[in-house]
Amino acid sequence: MNKESLLKIENLKKYFSITEGFFQNVVGYIKAVDGINFDIQESEIVGLVGESGCGKTTVGRTILRGYEPTDGAMYFKLNDEFVDIARVDNETLKQVRKEIQMIFQDPQSSLNPRMPIKSIVGEPLICNNICKGKELEERVANLLERVGLKKQHLKRYPHAFSGGQRQRIGVARALAINPKLIIADEPVSALDVSIQAQVLNLLKRLKNEFNLAFLFISHDLSVIKHISDRVVVMYVGDIVEIATNKDLFEKTRHPYTKALLSAIPKKDPGSKRDRIILPGEVADPSKEYEGCKFAERCEYAQNKCKEEPPELKSTDGEGHYVACYFPLQE
Repeated sequence: MNKESLLKIENLKKYFSITEGFFQNVVGYIKAVDGINFDIQESEIVGLVGESGCGKTTVGRTILRGYEPTDGAMYFKLNDEFVDIARVDNETLKQVRKEIQMIFQDPQSSLNPRMPIKSIVGEPLICNNICKGKELEERVANLLERVGLKKQHLKRYPHAFSGGQRQRIGVARALAINPKLIIADEPVSALDVSIQAQVLNLLKRLKNEFNLAFLFISHDLSVIKHISDRVVVMYVGDIVEIATNKDLFEKTRHPYTKALLSAIPKKDPGSKRDRIILPGEVADPSKEYEGCKFAERCEYAQNKCKEEPPELKSTDGEGHYVACYFPLQE
């Protein structure tokens, strides 16, 4: 295992059972995450991108054991030793959750409307017996200042803030107990474009200040391009491509990634876009596929693609990986 790795995901699977009838008999499974592998280095932002329903959010929640994994391992560096989050006892899991925090998609629903900001941001500090009283108030005030809010906001309630400010409160809460890794689940998708940029720049600044690592989940590749160091592309529970930010956008290898990139709006509204419209429907995660799940929609697919699923392999001997028998060339 790489010494600089903070989290290493190996063959992670999360299946949801399909039941029917009075006795709720299991008749099949939704394979939301179907055997994925990737890692996150210390102080690195990894973007996890794909269409809605591809399993991105399930990955984030499974890492925190909000969902119990069906199979696989999730090795996390805790006190300089790697522990498998999928198999640790409850006491160790509590320690892991101190080191991994989450920022949610909708800042309005993720904040308790009946609690003042002091209590919302301070709750992790109280639950973990870190501080209380005047020290708690000072620490919460400092966290608010770090995310661009003021000490005067301590006694206000969430409804008194704009969407962007509420998301900043969510960020402050995630930072409260000094985690090593933050899972950000579509943290800017509910915000308008101008506020998105402010929050993204805030996260990049905090990453450097606190030496944080991020798993940044988004369906928006333009956001991923702005913030990520490396990018992981998912399609219906599978990872199809992993590359550095620069390589993914300049040396795209997978046809699905190429189609996603073609949907990014151009800065010049008058410029021509080579938009790729994929035929057919998105693969059904409840069905069994002998080959590549993308094969039915891929213009480069051949018989081999439909007979056996491709492995995620390096294309350059370094950090660019693609799951495709016929990867695109430069």
